[in-house]
Amino acid sequence: MYTHIFQQLGLPKNESKIYEALLREGELSIGAISIKSKVHRRNVYDSIHRLVEKGLVFEIIQSKENRYQAVEPNKLMELIQEKQVLLESVMPGLESLYQSKATEQSVFIYRGIEGWKNYMQDILRIKENFYSIGAKGAWMDNRLQHFFPRFIKEANKARINHSHLFDHEVKTSKHGITKNVGKEYKFLPPGYSTSTAIDIFGPQVNILSNIHIGGVHETEFSMTVIVNRQIADSFRTWFRFMYDFCP
Repeated sequence: MYTHIFQQLGLPKNESKIYEALLREGELSIGAISIKSKVHRRNVYDSIHRLVEKGLVFEIIQSKENRYQAVEPNKLMELIQEKQVLLESVMPGLESLYQSKATEQSVFIYRGIEGWKNYMQDILRIKENFYSIGAKGAWMDNRLQHFFPRFIKEANKARINHSHLFDHEVKTSKHGITKNVGKEYKFLPPGYSTSTAIDIFGPQVNILSNIHIGGVHETEFSMTVIVNRQIADSFRTWFRFMYDFCP
């Protein structure tokens, strides 16, 4: 039930299965751990030792056979916080390294929901005003329900203004996205909706395909990212033309 969550937090699959088994069952021997977690016994030894090293499991010494028990789950939060502090300590250096090698012109592709998150992080990193043509409110995809509130909060903190030309269906569906993006938005006329959108911010033009009202097609979604300030400026001009002539 929780194994996939533990994996997303960075625990390998076998460690995740063993940790959940110990949470459910209490203290267990190596043999019992293998049975309850469905991890082969020869793999349990290495995984249990790594869990002990991480402080998620402790060993109970006994005369016949040692047993193991899970540490209170708040230890997971402590480990995540330690990693966050570590990452924050080196982030200025990482950003400096990235910027020193960043190219002024490039083209690349993001795919899937993780690619979508990368694109939203680009918006926060660049910190310039955002423009969208054919927007569909896909920022509120269900798979982003924990990511989106933080994104909006950080975007507002950075004073990133949002200007949207939404598909007409966003209006008729009364999508909640319009409550989160400020007041600068309009709707394209009926008959001009597509499965594509174009987003512009800073030097980037992002061409999104296979999206729909309120969501992203996980298996087919892709985003072509063009990094070119001159092209982005041109798209901003075209956006303003369309925005001015939309009712």
